[in-house]
Amino acid sequence: MDRNMRYKTKSYRHFIATAAVATLMTVAFAPTADAATSKFTDVSNRYQAAIDYIVSKGAKGLTETSFGTHEFITRADAAVLLSNVLNLNTEIAPNSGFTDVPARAVQAVNALKAIGVTAGKTATSFGSDSQITRGELAIWIQKGFELTGKTELSFTDLTERYQVAVEALLSNKIANGTSKVTFGVNQLAQRGDFSIFLQKAAAATGVDEKGYKLSLMHTNDTHSHVELVAKRATVVNEVRIRKSEPLLIDAGDAVTGTLYYNEFQGEAERNFMNLLGYDVMTFGNHEFDQGSGENGHQALANFIKGANFPFITSNVDFTADTLFEGLQHIGTYSDKPENGKIYNGIIKEVNGEKVGIFGLTTAETVEISSPKAITFKNYIEEAKNSVKAFEDLGINKIIAVTHIGYDDNLTFDNDLELAKQVEGIDVIVGGHTHTTLKEPTVVSENKSEPTLIVQANEYNNYVGTLDVKFDKNGKVIGQVGKLLDVKERAEDAKTAAILKPYADKIADIQKESIGVEAVEALNGARESVRTGETNLGNLITDGMLSTAKTINPKTVIALTNGGGIRESIDAGDITVGEVLTVMPFGNTLGIMNLKGSEIKEALEHSVSQAPKASGGFLHISGMTFTYDSSKDTGSRVIEVNVKGEDGTLTALTNDESYIVATNIFTAKGGDGFDTFAKAYADGRVSEPGFTDYQMFIDYLKTFEKVEPKIEDRIVDVAATK
Repeated sequence: MDRNMRYKTKSYRHFIATAAVATLMTVAFAPTADAATSKFTDVSNRYQAAIDYIVSKGAKGLTETSFGTHEFITRADAAVLLSNVLNLNTEIAPNSGFTDVPARAVQAVNALKAIGVTAGKTATSFGSDSQITRGELAIWIQKGFELTGKTELSFTDLTERYQVAVEALLSNKIANGTSKVTFGVNQLAQRGDFSIFLQKAAAATGVDEKGYKLSLMHTNDTHSHVELVAKRATVVNEVRIRKSEPLLIDAGDAVTGTLYYNEFQGEAERNFMNLLGYDVMTFGNHEFDQGSGENGHQALANFIKGANFPFITSNVDFTADTLFEGLQHIGTYSDKPENGKIYNGIIKEVNGEKVGIFGLTTAETVEISSPKAITFKNYIEEAKNSVKAFEDLGINKIIAVTHIGYDDNLTFDNDLELAKQVEGIDVIVGGHTHTTLKEPTVVSENKSEPTLIVQANEYNNYVGTLDVKFDKNGKVIGQVGKLLDVKERAEDAKTAAILKPYADKIADIQKESIGVEAVEALNGARESVRTGETNLGNLITDGMLSTAKTINPKTVIALTNGGGIRESIDAGDITVGEVLTVMPFGNTLGIMNLKGSEIKEALEHSVSQAPKASGGFLHISGMTFTYDSSKDTGSRVIEVNVKGEDGTLTALTNDESYIVATNIFTAKGGDGFDTFAKAYADGRVSEPGFTDYQMFIDYLKTFEKVEPKIEDRIVDVAATK
């Protein structure tokens, strides 16, 4: 992808009005005084407005005096017309691979294939000279304009292939059937009818609507999941073909979490962000994980210096760490930011107007990572300062790129509170809580202007998109946002070729022994880990507890769900690949503050299905408990004891608080642990990160051999009766 070719004039579609966002005008298309169709003798009143419209988009007649209204249209001509109406940025589209496309249609066909509108007849044939059917056009229009909508259909000629498209066209009043019982999916489409379809689709979706629009792509918490980057590149290219000057933004935690970071120390992640052409990034807490290591933040400093984009944070001060000397411009909001430098904020000119973008990073980083000499300021105060700085420069379109969490612990910071307390922020592009916002959250209560919040899950699973319309005063008056599924895309060939040497190296590492021997097999069989204590479950939770104690020495218990243990490990050398098979989800560490009564309630849930298998069956460290599976659910736990530093067991006390480690899936209420979900919602869970498999590997490496045993940590007395 050539980043220098991405800025072309294109359309914006599907702007949505909310209760807080004023309804947008629908564009009406009427023939101009010097209507182009006046020279065509075959255009009746029925077609005049539509053909006038597509002629304004570059359509031509078959001759000087004939548009060919009732002639059938070829696939090549239909592709050119659709591409023109969508205003696609055809110059950046990769070659389609079709060998039968005439020169006049090559760029249009390339673009339509790239955005998923058509796959051609075969891998090498588009079928350019073939005449297109109404059913095929319905699919093209539905996909091209990204139409949605359902309606009851009574057409007898529809197959599953056409159902979604025809429903969308009819529900948006773009097309009708050829009769009451047929849509005519197999009938050849006429040029005049296609013109009407295009004009109505354009009117329904507002592709030519006037006013200032801003388009964003956003990622967050990708955590070194580089294996999906070639698919991410495909998504980014799709958006750049569709949108006008879309910004590409990352909200932090780009690194740590997979072997790609362990091996390449951020080089792979940064190089691919450079390749994809990111515009800006803020820092996540995991960017600071290396601060306590022998080399301190050297990897982060290298990451920054090698970036082909600037970084933003208004509340983080790097000046006390000499590794960042000369990199940070504190208090600066630059309209000419240098790549590889850190600013409070930057100013981008997009579609002819200036947009202010500033960054924030969670102050919780001090507790859950290792920033060392790097310090953090109050996020609300610094956000207000940033908004004022931009407004003083006459900028009224302002984006906050944050790594503070959507609804995270208010003891520190979160996006919902930021939106409520700070006027003037139009968009918050967030990260940290890995929240899946399928559409933007609109915060408008007690505010003069709405603020939109977006966040795109985690681990490279999605690229978020947001299109925003502003009035002349910079107020948001329309928006649509969604998440584009990365895994559904094909790999971008260029990116995949660059990824291969990195991936090959990781594949070799996965085969490597970690240098530890399992004296006997470690039992992770599904039927075992979901019903009772196993030696592998004990070993995993021991490792989790060991890591958690390095972060919070008061941690006394570790829990993990049996459903997260996916395989056994054979006796003998333990390989990295085996560990990854046991723990394939990349779950991270969560540390909970729980009352004894809440722990007991969670244990009741853990054994509620016993003796039947349950993914929520908990494996434990630092604790023992007995239960009776023959008793009623909710009244099964008999005795719970907590192990002290000297190994003695003390009865769990209902009113006492305990610090408990688990994986963040369970901490958020996964497998039905509502007790943990409540603690999470109350802000009693910290998220220091630390991927489960890496914690386990690091713990195993403290031994030459491991031989964990069943220790009666969990006993079902009913099984002994």
